Amino acid sequence: MSRPTVSPADAIRSLSGWSIAPGDRPAIARSLTFADFNTAFAFMTRVALKAETMDHHPEWSNVYNRVEVVLTTHDAGGVTELDQTLAGFIDAAALSLGGK
Repeated sequence: MSRPTVSPADAIRSLSGWSIAPGDRPAIARSLTFADFNTAFAFMTRVALKAETMDHHPEWSNVYNRVEVVLTTHDAGGVTELDQTLAGFIDAAALSLGGK
């Protein structure tokens, strides 16, 4: 299935707190901070469940209350609507859990 890509700059226009990921590959990134580890882990669990239903999974890391997220669609070689949709879900999930 073909997935059209969009430029990372276009992808983040409608997203708050997202930036173009550093490096050579087209991707978008966001850094989030939560009150504590439990809240960060709850956020990651919520996103993981949604990502699984979308068959689209983030690259991320977690240290205590911080979560770093990178989104790109590997099989399309860039940022797609899947990334934008998952980013919107990530924003809503973070907001509901007090993420900044």
